[in-house]
Amino acid sequence: MTKTLSAKAPTARERLLSAANELFYAEGVQSVGIDRIIEHAGVAKASLYNTFGGKEQLIRAYLDSRHAKLTERLLRGVNGADTPRERLLAVFDAQAALFVEDDYHGCAFVAASAEAKHGSAIEEASDTYRAWVRALLTDLARDAGAPDPEALGRQLHLLYDGGGVSARMDRDPSAGAVARQAAAILIDAALTDGP
Repeated sequence: MTKTLSAKAPTARERLLSAANELFYAEGVQSVGIDRIIEHAGVAKASLYNTFGGKEQLIRAYLDSRHAKLTERLLRGVNGADTPRERLLAVFDAQAALFVEDDYHGCAFVAASAEAKHGSAIEEASDTYRAWVRALLTDLARDAGAPDPEALGRQLHLLYDGGGVSARMDRDPSAGAVARQAAAILIDAALTDGP
């Protein structure tokens, strides 16, 4: 008789991070208390403090995990595109795919930073994510031959942000398609205005 290997049970860290991801994203980082996270994760209170040190560090880990997932999603889209122009637009395609998901509650970084104290680990995590998105768009603009990749990267970043806010605030998943159309216009104008 062959013994089947069972899947390894999630660690306390994994369960806490999963609970944080679900509750913080749906309800906000400040409105969800530690006791709810602990109960949802099914761990002892000491596990949270031993693993993360406190709530702010758990929020930071939650944001870092979201950053990693979004990075993977965006890069998968970019790497699947054939031309430099399509690579830029793939960022908007990947973002638009988020807007149609049933559990889309807007940008986790916008929501968390709205509740964060200046100089906190939460603000730092949000700033790091935003800098990464801007750098991605700027690098892709440079690869596409934009004469001023920093300016185009900034413009596209504003569209990216606006698409996310519109999809959430207006409850309009088509905002992704509109942001992509506007991005295409900006990209084409920048590339034809080159030297």
